[in-house]
Amino acid sequence: MEKKKVIQIHNLSKMYKLYEKPSDRLKESLGLSKKKRYREHYALHDVSFDIEEGECVGIIGTNGSGKSTILKIITGILSPTDGEVKVDGRISALLELGAGFNMEYSGLENVYLNGTMIGFSKEEIDARLDDILAFADIGDFINQPVKMYSSGMFVRLAFAVAINIDPEILIVDEALSVGDVFFQAKCYHKFEEFKEQGKTILFVSHDLSSIAKYCDRVVLLNKGRMLDEGSPKAMVDMYKQLLVKQDPVKQGEGGKPAENWRNGFQVNPDTLEYGEKQAEIVDFVVLDSKGRQSNTIEKGSAFKIKMRVHFHETIQQPIMAYTFKNIQGTEITGTNTMYEEAHVEHPDEGKECVVTFEQEMNLQGGEYLLSFGCTGYRNGEFSVFHRLYDACNITVVSSKNTVGFYDMNSTVTVEE
Repeated sequence: MEKKKVIQIHNLSKMYKLYEKPSDRLKESLGLSKKKRYREHYALHDVSFDIEEGECVGIIGTNGSGKSTILKIITGILSPTDGEVKVDGRISALLELGAGFNMEYSGLENVYLNGTMIGFSKEEIDARLDDILAFADIGDFINQPVKMYSSGMFVRLAFAVAINIDPEILIVDEALSVGDVFFQAKCYHKFEEFKEQGKTILFVSHDLSSIAKYCDRVVLLNKGRMLDEGSPKAMVDMYKQLLVKQDPVKQGEGGKPAENWRNGFQVNPDTLEYGEKQAEIVDFVVLDSKGRQSNTIEKGSAFKIKMRVHFHETIQQPIMAYTFKNIQGTEITGTNTMYEEAHVEHPDEGKECVVTFEQEMNLQGGEYLLSFGCTGYRNGEFSVFHRLYDACNITVVSSKNTVGFYDMNSTVTVEE
């Protein structure tokens, strides 16, 4: 039996007029100029896809790809320039912070305001109020104006309202990244409940691990156009290539990195470096399991870290290293050529060497910072030649996280 299509998007476009200066907008609105004084910018261009009842569909794409725009059109906040959207079912949407809330009203007043806007009577909201307040768990702040709320309190209340007014379609746009980790876990547990109840979820996020874990299907947007739709794994793979400005359709032979590796790789422009550079780290890159330059690595997959070092003078025994830190700055793991007993003996001035570290990614899904170092012995004394702190970010995509920083990869047997 064919499932019901609850959201149908056909040839959807949204165009904005961009003016060089405010006077151009004024002249056009008053009909004082026959010349076109604006340029057209398409936030969306000819996008089409359907969502079936009970699906959890993710939308991913780089910044400016049109993700939030399409959600605002679906929810009626924006009108399309061309095309149409058909929605069959009651929508509850959690968009950017502040959407649908009056900053001067208390949290409680905003609960009733939001419920009324969705179409509920006061009696229906009364019946759900205890569940809303329990899920939000913000205590007496419910009676204070929401302009006094922290971003975390705000999103707790907004999500509590969104999921407890019995929606048939839930739309969420990045907002969960604001809440604390325990609240996020509670929200994702609610996602699972919604899926089991056969409700539809449309989810926009930069958290690729959540996209991979919770979504049945993913739509990939780029610069306002729909590139493709398919399984989370396939679409995340294409998205990874977009992030490093590679063509997701036309791969290079063997996935070999460019001669200057960092040209096709996201590097921190504010990298902290120090050292006297008797030996200098002149290039580095991370390669995924398919040999492609990527800042995104799938948990459990093999990957490589490569660094190129140029020697400005002869070094006795240089030691090349890498370190992973979490975004709070705690060192998680790392190694070097000395630990791995891969010795580089007396490289001469003017020479270069390339060191490749190959391993399996067992860190939990999340964001990490990768640092590089070249140290060693010079005239019998230990010296730091060159270090690059937080040189690039690495996103680990995971469909299964365990406790702590890394996975023990346990094999579990249950006997009854």
